[in-house]
Amino acid sequence: MKKLFATSLLAFAVSMGVNAVQAKVTVEFAYPYAGLFDVTYEKILPKFYEQHPDIEIKIRAPYENYEDGTNSILRESVANKLPDVTMQGLNRQAILVEKGIAKSLEPYIATEADFSKDGYHSAMLALSTFSENVYGLPFSISLPVGYYNMDVMAKAGINSTADLPKSWDEVIGACEKLIAAGVKQPMFWGWNITGNWFLQALMWSQGQALMENGEFMIDTPEGLKALETMKALFEGCKMPNLGTGDAQAFFNSGNSGMFFWSTSSVAAVERGKTDFDFKTNEYPGLLASGPKGLPAGGNAAMLVSQSNDPAVLDASWKWLKFITSGEGAADVARTTGYMPPNQAANEIILKDFYAENPNKATAVRQLPLLSDWQAYPGDNGLAITQVIYDAIEGIVTDEYNDMAELQEMLKEEVSDLLPR
Repeated sequence: MKKLFATSLLAFAVSMGVNAVQAKVTVEFAYPYAGLFDVTYEKILPKFYEQHPDIEIKIRAPYENYEDGTNSILRESVANKLPDVTMQGLNRQAILVEKGIAKSLEPYIATEADFSKDGYHSAMLALSTFSENVYGLPFSISLPVGYYNMDVMAKAGINSTADLPKSWDEVIGACEKLIAAGVKQPMFWGWNITGNWFLQALMWSQGQALMENGEFMIDTPEGLKALETMKALFEGCKMPNLGTGDAQAFFNSGNSGMFFWSTSSVAAVERGKTDFDFKTNEYPGLLASGPKGLPAGGNAAMLVSQSNDPAVLDASWKWLKFITSGEGAADVARTTGYMPPNQAANEIILKDFYAENPNKATAVRQLPLLSDWQAYPGDNGLAITQVIYDAIEGIVTDEYNDMAELQEMLKEEVSDLLPR
């Protein structure tokens, strides 16, 4: 009898164990930029599983960039193969809302008794709010900054951060000195960052949005100044046409003095660079007084699940909330150069972090300049991004030399793609 009871008890225990495994709810999740964020999710996942052992996060193959992420979601929505949670560029959220793919988070927020106390505040939620409904929780915020190899910059007579360029004219002047000192490729400027981000940075630096009331504002004096500034930078600094990964690798090798890029890569540069004195500093402006504004880069977590299972939707919300709240958001800053858009992470958990990591503090000092990273409206938004990308690459490769002519061409081509 005892043996029979023991056998039955063992069978029951095994059965319970199998049921426990089977009871796990799976959340499918997709995000961009594996090189930046893989290490972030490696940090976050164990903390999440500690609090939610009944949920499994199934990570899909990462998107190459934000455009790829949006294209993937648009295709998967037609094929009914969407993930449950997706990370999308801040400037790519609107199209998923307009097409009914993204789900409003308001029903889930309403169940959270202390949602605002978790660190979310209106200024950051506004980045993902459409028609007074929150559709995404911002996960990471970036701003453009200057990366400097101070060992190389010394060849131009620049020996402290106080002497670093404050305007693009000063950058060109530093390039000329570095070239004279034998530095072959003194600078790379991130024209090819996703979403025409650096063109928008030049526009916002002058206080002018690239899109205004549905119109493409490249045909303004500020638009011409932006194109002329790019031309002067590329020529004056003998800038090569490098892919984004190659540009960062070249800076990491120690052979370049200046690298203008998103703050998102600060940690990656710190991990991958050779032995040189690395500093970041504020992004230069068109005037010595600095930029009037800069576009907010980064991404937001959006619920796009096609599941009707309340357990899956609840688990998806728990994951989405965890990665954008205090500890999850703090790990973004610890592992990248992004700023967490979460008050608790910035003011409480990371209280001493920026003092101990000054290269990551540069973007925080620029927060008062935060401006919209604009999307191009309508179904042709991604096509417009490509048209502008191709035009800027034409400046880099000397295909285009007359910036007034290019300005006119861009206005015409982009206007033809905008909703009428």
